[in-house]
Amino acid sequence: MKTYTIHLIRHGETYGNEKGQYIGVTDLDLTTNGIKELQEFKMQNFYPSCDMLFASPLKRAVHSAQIIYPEKSENLITIDNLKEMDFGDFEGKTIDELKGREDFINWISGKVAAPPNGEDFNLFVARLANGLRDIVQILMDNNKFSASVVMHGGAIMALLAVSAVPRRKEMSDWATGNGRGYTIKITPSLYASSGIIEVTGEIPPNGAGLINEVTEKLYKGIVDNGTEKN
Repeated sequence: MKTYTIHLIRHGETYGNEKGQYIGVTDLDLTTNGIKELQEFKMQNFYPSCDMLFASPLKRAVHSAQIIYPEKSENLITIDNLKEMDFGDFEGKTIDELKGREDFINWISGKVAAPPNGEDFNLFVARLANGLRDIVQILMDNNKFSASVVMHGGAIMALLAVSAVPRRKEMSDWATGNGRGYTIKITPSLYASSGIIEVTGEIPPNGAGLINEVTEKLYKGIVDNGTEKN
C-alpha cells in the first residue's frame, strides 16, 4: 500500500505576527527578521528534502517556500485551499483591541462558529482537507511520494487537531512557530475513508512547538472559541 510523506511548514514571520494581530487572508509579506530566520534555519539543515513543493498562494507562504527550497521554487505549485482562515472583521486586530467587543466574546466563547463577516471554522477545516487531497492527487499523478507544503500556523493547527494521530489533548498543542512544522504520512485509501493523518515527526526534530508569547496568545484566542469541538 503506497504512502505519501508530506512536510507541513509554517511561513516565516510577518509584521502581523510581530504585532500579535489576527492575520488570515490579508496578504502580508515577510519581515526582514523573518527572511533572516528562515535563511538561518536552512543553513542549520532544518528542512527535509522533497519531490515536489507546494504553498498557499499568499505572499508570506510563497516567499518562504522560495527561501527554503530555492532549487524547487521554479516548479512551485500554489493551492488556494491552503489559505489561512478569514477572520473577517477581526483581521488586523489584536486580542487587546478586541477583548471588550461582544462579537469577539461570542466567537471566543463558542456561541458562534465564525467571526463577523469571516469564515466558519468547520468550513475552514473542510477547505484545508480538500487542499491536502489535491496535493496527494498531484503526487499520485506524477508518481512522486513526498512534498513540502508551506502554509499557515492556524491552518496547520486546525488540520492536525481534527485529523491527526496520535491525538493531542488540546488544539493549541499543535501550534507551530514560524519556519517550523510537522511531517505527516498519508495513505490515500485510509485518508479517503476516515480523514486520518499520521504525524511522524516535527520540523526541526522536537522543535515544532517553539512559539513566542505573542503567537501563543493568538492561538489560545482561536482555540478558546471551542469551534474545534463542533
